[in-house]
Amino acid sequence: MGSLEELRALITRHATASGDRGAGDVFAVTAEAPTEVQHHVLEPTFVLVAQGAKRAMLGDEVFEYGGGQFLVVGVDLPIAGCVIEASPELPYLATGLTLQAATISSLLLEMNPADVPAMEPAGFAVSNAPADLLDTVVRMLRLKDSPRDAAVLGPLVERELVWRLLHGPQGAMVRQIGLADSRLSQIGRAIRFIRAHHAEAISIPKLADMVAMSESSFHRHFRGATTMSPLQYQKLIRLQEARARIMADAGDVAAIGYSVGYDSPSQFSREYSRLFGAPPGRDKLRLGLRAAVGPRAGGAEAS
Repeated sequence: MGSLEELRALITRHATASGDRGAGDVFAVTAEAPTEVQHHVLEPTFVLVAQGAKRAMLGDEVFEYGGGQFLVVGVDLPIAGCVIEASPELPYLATGLTLQAATISSLLLEMNPADVPAMEPAGFAVSNAPADLLDTVVRMLRLKDSPRDAAVLGPLVERELVWRLLHGPQGAMVRQIGLADSRLSQIGRAIRFIRAHHAEAISIPKLADMVAMSESSFHRHFRGATTMSPLQYQKLIRLQEARARIMADAGDVAAIGYSVGYDSPSQFSREYSRLFGAPPGRDKLRLGLRAAVGPRAGGAEAS
């Protein structure tokens, strides 16, 4: 059995429903039909697709990735994604690992300086998976069948996977996740601040000073990592948070708009409609109806 074929069998056996990754940093997801666009913030993550395909939108950029390809996300990004190839006979199958900066940092100490990529990466990229990476992912998922072995060997295989990533086509991005003073990590700090204070007016000079950059350098590096400006990023975070609150039925839509930082209900409704395809009130009814009839297919929203 080839690595990709075995990987499909392992994901099918261990995949969670409705896009729920379950406990732990290792996850496997599936979907038996194309899905609607889902909006979420994707944290630093590695995802490998074993079958089917998915489309992700980040600002004005569109990425598609399918069987035998993997993506790496280096900073918290507000991504819209949907499964575009899946059926009951050939479901979408994906697996992955949440990337921890501490693990990456410890492995960087073992790297030969000559192996360190010099390029400055973006915050999101797709590549074809080499054979050694596929083999490591297979062994990582095999451990789900043996909890006793997983407790001891799991962290070792996960470190091996990160090591493979550091020496692979997205090594520059993975390396920067683990370096506290890298440009990507600096932008990551600004992003976490924006997410924590999304309802407040943000100051570009304050953010630039926080990460020790000039304003022009901050803008350039922020757009390079996220494909958008800090204000555009904040708007997406506000709208995603507003939709989450609407789904939770946390008050009337006008109050929710104010709670995430909008001063004008009309502007909130206009920008919400542009992103989600319907004004807040109508989207709330649509989301309620969808919840009442259940999900269309097994999830995969998060990868």
